[in-house]
Amino acid sequence: MLNRSFWQNRKVFLTGHTGFKGAWLSLWLEALGADVTGYALDPPSEPNLFEQARVGECIRSIRGDVRDYDHLAAALAACKPDVVIHMAAQSVVRYGYEEPVETYATNVMGTVNLLEAVRRSGRPCAVVNVTSDKCYENREWVWGYRESDPMGGHDPYSNSKGCAELVTGAYRDSYFAPDALARHGVALASARAGNAIGGGDWTANQLIPDLIRAFLDRRPCRIRNPTAIRPWQFVLMPLHGYLLLCERLAEDGAGFASGWNFGPAETDAKPVSWIADKLVASWGDGASWTQDGTPHQAEAQLLRLDTSKARAHLDWHPVLQLDQSLLWIVEWYEAFQAGKDLQSLTRRQIERYEYLLQDDAETNALAARRMKAAAAPLLSAADG
Repeated sequence: MLNRSFWQNRKVFLTGHTGFKGAWLSLWLEALGADVTGYALDPPSEPNLFEQARVGECIRSIRGDVRDYDHLAAALAACKPDVVIHMAAQSVVRYGYEEPVETYATNVMGTVNLLEAVRRSGRPCAVVNVTSDKCYENREWVWGYRESDPMGGHDPYSNSKGCAELVTGAYRDSYFAPDALARHGVALASARAGNAIGGGDWTANQLIPDLIRAFLDRRPCRIRNPTAIRPWQFVLMPLHGYLLLCERLAEDGAGFASGWNFGPAETDAKPVSWIADKLVASWGDGASWTQDGTPHQAEAQLLRLDTSKARAHLDWHPVLQLDQSLLWIVEWYEAFQAGKDLQSLTRRQIERYEYLLQDDAETNALAARRMKAAAAPLLSAADG
C-alpha cells in the first residue's frame, strides 16, 4: 500500500509527464496530494492522454527538452524537489531504428543532464530513473532477467536504455554513493519495466494503439510479430512500483538505491497474437487482425523479468490480471468513442486500482494472522 501522508504536499519533479505513462502518473500523484512539476516536450501523438484527460489542469507543466541542460537544470532548481522521477524518453523500438542519434541523445544524454542537474542543485532528494525491461542483454532465455544480469540491447532503443542504466550506476558510484548518503543526500535508483498497457496510449507502432486505431477505422490491424512474447502489465502496476520505490528511498536511501524490476505474473507473459485475439473478442463490431508479411527490423522474440526483489523488499506484486486489464482498456477506448469525460474515467480506474491494492493488503494481513494463530498451538506443544 502507498503511504498517502508521505505524498501530501511532497514536491515532485516529473520528466515525461506529457507521455502515456507520465500522464497517468501525473494524475495519480495529484490524487495523492503531491505538488507536481512536469517537464517534457509537447505530447508525442495526436490524440494523446495528456490533453484528453486534461492533465495540464492538475499539475504545473513546463515544456522543455531533456537534451537542453540549462533549461532542464533551471526548471529542476526552481521546483526544489523532494522526489525526482525521470520518465522522459524516446520510447519506441521501431523509431529508434529510424532515428538512432535522437534516441541516444534523448535516452542517454537526457539521463546525464537530469542527474547532473540533481548533482549541481545540491538538494537532498529521492531519484528514480525509469528505463526499460529491454535494457538487459537479451539472450532469449525462458527465465526472467534479474537486476544483476548484464546490460545490453541489440537495437538503438534497447541499447540506449542499457546505456542509461550504466549512466545511473556511474553517477551513483561517483557522486551519490549509498554509504555516503548523509553527506550528499541523494538516493538514486532505477526502475526497469516495459510493455505497460492501458487506456490513452496512442503511441505509433505499438500493439494496442495500433489495434484500437484499426478497430475505430473498421479495418484489420496488420501485426508485425504475432509470436513475440512480452511481459504485459497494466500501466498502474509499474507506476505503483515507482511510487513505492520513491517512498523507500526517502526512508532508507542506502538500502534501496539500486536497480529494480517491475513486471507481471509469469502467466501474463503472452504472445502478441493472444493479446490481439482477446481485444478482438472484447471489442466485437467486426474487429480483426492479420499478419504483416512485409520485411521489418528485428525485435526480441522472448523477454521476461524476474521481480523477486521487488516482491520481497518493496512488498510489490501484481494485483490486476491481464484478462481484467484488457477489459479496463476496452472500457477506456469505448468511452473515448462515445465522447465521455476521459479525465473522470482515468481517475476512476486509478481509484479502482487503489481499492484492489487495499483489498490485497487486507487479504495478506488476514492470511498472516491465520498462519500465526494456526502456529500458536504447535509452539505451545513444543514448549511443553
